[in-house]
Amino acid sequence: QVQLVESGGGLVQAGGSLRLSCAASGSIFSMYNMGWYHQAPGKQREFVALITSAGSTNYADSVKGRFTISRDNAKNTVYQQMNSLKPEDTAVYYCRAMILHSVYWGQGTQVTVSS
Repeated sequence: QVQLVESGGGLVQAGGSLRLSCAASGSIFSMYNMGWYHQAPGKQREFVALITSAGSTNYADSVKGRFTISRDNAKNTVYQQMNSLKPEDTAVYYCRAMILHSVYWGQGTQVTVSS
């Protein structure tokens, strides 16, 4: 069982920045593929960014060039730097860990971008 705890959300004006963190329990964090998803009110949860255990990254088209996912295996933590935020980025952001066929989710952190 893996526990994920997100932090770093908040209220920011359009054009501003936030950095989300996701701290994971367990001793094999480096083996997990880690991702960020978001869910806006009334919408389905959507993929935002992924970083594999090997360090490869992938992003949704809507955030390419603005968001950066990274990981620190020594701290069991994955980050998401979000720049040039837009009102449409407003959502609850969830951290996801995946290894083999097991998937784990955090509780989410709210990001609100005002216009």
